[in-house]
Amino acid sequence: MNTTHTAQATCPECEAAIPLQGLIVGEILYCPDCGVELEVTNLEQPTVSLAPQVQEDWGE
Repeated sequence: MNTTHTAQATCPECEAAIPLQGLIVGEILYCPDCGVELEVTNLEQPTVSLAPQVQEDWGE
């Protein structure tokens, strides 16, 4: 019997289930329920966190 286990994390904003299949640590994704931008932080214990905000570089 061949079973596939799909890792899922929980959105820190709305607590929706976020499938992590095929993703890598550091990858950015969006919550399918609330749309918040998330970063994959751990795959062994499936975890996502709010993605860091990208700041404009006004010096160039």
